[in-house]
Amino acid sequence: MKGDLHCHTRLSDGSQGIEDVIAYAKRTNLDFISLTDHDTLASFSRAKILGERYGIQIVPGVEMSAYDFERNKQVHILCYLPIKPDRLEGMCLRICENRKKAANEMAKQVMRIFPITPECITKYSASSKSVYKQHIMHALMDAGFTTRIYGNLYNQLFDPVEGSCFVGCECPDVFEVVDLIHSSGGIAVFAHPGVYDSYDLLEEMCENKLIDGIEVWHSKNKPGEDGMLLEIANKYGLLTTGGSDFHGMYASRPSPVGRCFTPQESIDAMFALHNKIKIK
Repeated sequence: MKGDLHCHTRLSDGSQGIEDVIAYAKRTNLDFISLTDHDTLASFSRAKILGERYGIQIVPGVEMSAYDFERNKQVHILCYLPIKPDRLEGMCLRICENRKKAANEMAKQVMRIFPITPECITKYSASSKSVYKQHIMHALMDAGFTTRIYGNLYNQLFDPVEGSCFVGCECPDVFEVVDLIHSSGGIAVFAHPGVYDSYDLLEEMCENKLIDGIEVWHSKNKPGEDGMLLEIANKYGLLTTGGSDFHGMYASRPSPVGRCFTPQESIDAMFALHNKIKIK
């Protein structure tokens, strides 16, 4: 048995709906899946119902946006199986509001250059709890200025260093995020450490026993990175997870559901830890 513990839907920056992603997982012969949309728990109820309908186990999850202020880097922390998910709502709402503000400013700057309207963007962002750069790029695709989400135009507009229209989103401190996940009774997993080159932070958090697991198998891992992350996880006795980081057509490279997965022994270990968690 295996499953994909990192997937996104239209509730954040994915291009497919909740049922579409669950159906893909079923057709890929996965046994379990987690819809880890950015900073929103909105999929929980609907995903549970659809999971029962399709005969696939749903592991409640959310990918929390955070910031490592010491190293000036973005960080993502995956939260699974929160016992009291309502404790995460306030922070999720704040992050989404900050993201909307940043995206609206980026959209204004893009609309000064290209003849698109706010309605062109909301056509794609309406289902999301926020607005993402992918939604703006999709509007530019419709208008004929590019044929893909990622590429030269995306970099010209939204590169964090050189992008002419880039506006950063304010995110909470990573240690605050992890503390909140644990206060909710959730399991905190360090997402794709290689994507933001967060190995120094990962080592610090492992040594101080601040996280519960590491996302070992990820679609953007470099050759040999899986083995290195597995070694770190084993060294500190941490959970190991894997996922495709599915975004549908809103991805920088092909990564279908199930491309990277979590094996049965890892999900068993996650539920064993979950069953031991006691919160006030």
